[in-house]
Amino acid sequence: MPETTVPSPHFVNGHTLVPPFPEGFERALFGMGCFWGAEKLFWSVPGVFTTAVGYAAGRTERPTYREVCSGRTGHAEVVLVVFDPLVVPYEKLLALFWESHDPTQGMRQGNDIGTQYRSGIYTYGDSQLSAAEASRSAFARKLSAAEFGPITTEILPAPAFHYAEEYHQQYLAKNPDGYCGLGGTGVSCPVSLFARDA
Repeated sequence: MPETTVPSPHFVNGHTLVPPFPEGFERALFGMGCFWGAEKLFWSVPGVFTTAVGYAAGRTERPTYREVCSGRTGHAEVVLVVFDPLVVPYEKLLALFWESHDPTQGMRQGNDIGTQYRSGIYTYGDSQLSAAEASRSAFARKLSAAEFGPITTEILPAPAFHYAEEYHQQYLAKNPDGYCGLGGTGVSCPVSLFARDA
């Protein structure tokens, strides 16, 4: 269950942040550094119904931002993406994920250092897991050719998603001049490299 402080609707598009979501829609969960910029990246994608930021893949229940930033809970900052797969396939979200941050940095993104800033794909079902692993292999080849190091992104079945505090939700829409450390490698990740129907 989400924290009671999580608002509905979405500050940008007016959709709900919490289930139930429209029938046939799917969820994706990504960690790519500071979740403010990651959420903004996905909420503007056609076919994305809603987004929310939170914490996942840690050891405690209902972690707070302060606890996560301490590094003691093991959680990653993540963005939940609810999307219509008939409009935007999961593979396109994967390509956007790989292109929009540096997945070779381990427990950091740029100047943001700590376990909460690690790169991660947390999958819902076998199909997403297979697509995520195929995309990692394909993008690793591209990165290697561009002389980047090995990918450190963790790929796991989706753990519990804990909604972050209200003020974090759609933060960069509420604070347009707010910090965003999101930055990619400059290496493109064509969906055709790994798409299931390619």
